[in-house]
Amino acid sequence: MSIFTRFFFWQLRVASFFATLWLFLVLLFPLFVLTLIRKLILNRHDADSEDKSEITVGIFHPYCNAGAGGERVLWAAIRALQSNYENVHIYIYTGDLDYDRETILNNVEKVFGMKMQDNINIVYLHRRKWIESQQYPVCTLLAQSIGSIYLGWEAYTLFKPDIFIDTMGYPFTYPIFKYIGGCKVASYTHYPIISTDMLDRVAQRTSAHNNRQAIVKSVVLTNMKLGYYYCLAFLYSLAGRTADIVMVNSSWTRKHIDSIWKCPQRTHLLYPPCDVEKLLQLPILKDEYKNDDIRIVSVSQFRPEKDHALMLKIFNNVRSVVDDETWKKMHLVLIGSCRDKGDESYVDRLKQFTEKLDITNNVEFKVNIPYPQLISELQRGTIGLHTMWNEHFGISVVDGLASGLIMIANKSGGPKDDIIDTRSETRNGFLATDVNEYTQMITSVLNMTLEERGKIQHSARKSVDRFSSKTFERELVRILEPFFKVKQK
Repeated sequence: MSIFTRFFFWQLRVASFFATLWLFLVLLFPLFVLTLIRKLILNRHDADSEDKSEITVGIFHPYCNAGAGGERVLWAAIRALQSNYENVHIYIYTGDLDYDRETILNNVEKVFGMKMQDNINIVYLHRRKWIESQQYPVCTLLAQSIGSIYLGWEAYTLFKPDIFIDTMGYPFTYPIFKYIGGCKVASYTHYPIISTDMLDRVAQRTSAHNNRQAIVKSVVLTNMKLGYYYCLAFLYSLAGRTADIVMVNSSWTRKHIDSIWKCPQRTHLLYPPCDVEKLLQLPILKDEYKNDDIRIVSVSQFRPEKDHALMLKIFNNVRSVVDDETWKKMHLVLIGSCRDKGDESYVDRLKQFTEKLDITNNVEFKVNIPYPQLISELQRGTIGLHTMWNEHFGISVVDGLASGLIMIANKSGGPKDDIIDTRSETRNGFLATDVNEYTQMITSVLNMTLEERGKIQHSARKSVDRFSSKTFERELVRILEPFFKVKQK
């Protein structure tokens, strides 16, 4: 590439950066004007009448009824606060308008086996569509970030808490609650909205669910997208570092948050709560109690980034390397929750792909199943399958280890950095990257002796205590204790 061409594309990136920044500021200007007016004229809390003994905690989780791993974090955090502070009152900001408080709490007990105390209030947000990706066909991440500010503003105007905690990863809401509301702000980040890995994929022109072929094929569009990403990363860092306490769910997430937000002294690694206590109590069933079925189980929310299509390709490839008798016994069981119609459409497309591969009779879809049925499926399984690239952590991977599945996970993100140990003497699972590697791992597990499988299962169960709900709740309270000390003083 000539010097002139390089200079041209450098100018293009700079122009993209400043164009995105300008757009961001122009769209937000009316909000900041309203904010200043509100700050000068209105005072939502009369300091003289405020109950000093009561601590109000607002938790921003627009999809609190989704029933996935992120929601387990939410409800475990609430349980920890309820158990340790008698004077705490919880307010959950959610856009789940179709569910009343009792239904939401009943679902928590049904899906996660957690019974909540009564001091929970639901604050309903009517603008959740502002953060939904299907609303924005282009510049999706930037548009969602701007939308989260308007949604955060709605949350603030409905209720201003003493402590604001974001458990879904919307840092553009933090300045509202911190600088306008005077709240203490904490965040729990599952996955950075922008990362160096994403930048590398675009720069290398690698196709992905968030990097379309049209962009991959065009050098100009690739450089424009890189400029846009650099701008978004800059804005993301400004918003994120306003949090007083930052919690991240894995070493992988911490690496990216530290590199973007640049506040490592306020950042804490806190593994998400996994239901290992109950799962470790399950007896590992022998093959004869499973009717000699070979069930490959996947537990993950039905979203494109979880890459269920890769699971189907792997399973189809396994058919070509096993004998007919073995194939008849094999079932791929896809378990997960659907948040909305977009997720339901995604499941329909997966079913169509299953038909195209002609493996329908061997694939089962278990959507939004209750917790006892999930436990049963884990216990009946032989192999656990995980395929998401750069999964931030991988609660389902831990659940699989604890329940006795032989886990095969993607060689990236949390599973690689924190969960799966592939050293021969302490192996608790396997890592793979593509169809052929996954197929090889699955067939090797099928060919193992009971003793070989038992050794891996024993190591797996020994490795999961650090991911328990008790450990999460204890560490969460320790990290957030400064907030409550200040309030109590």
